[in-house]
Amino acid sequence: MDKKTKGHTAELAAVAFLRSKNYTIVETNYTCSLGELDIIARVGDELVFVEVRSRADADHGDALYAVGPAKQRQVARVAQVYLGAESPNFVTCRFDVIGITDGKLEHIIDAFRA
Repeated sequence: MDKKTKGHTAELAAVAFLRSKNYTIVETNYTCSLGELDIIARVGDELVFVEVRSRADADHGDALYAVGPAKQRQVARVAQVYLGAESPNFVTCRFDVIGITDGKLEHIIDAFRA
């Protein structure tokens, strides 16, 4: 399986997980010139930007640790573009990370701040 297919499979698993937790999926793979947001979801009045990372195994560390400061800044910049372009209604927003390592999904709520 190539990298793009693996990433898409991980995102599908993340979407299914979020739906099982009563999140409403607003959009997947939102793209602009600055990058991409994997998942945009809602839970109550909160807008949630979700970064998804996957790794086949933990030989090079857990997938959650692949979202370092540079990636966090990029996700925050793309989220800012999304907010400006789409003007969604929300009370608060946050950034979550879903990591899938060796088939095990972990969800970090409010993983980082912009």
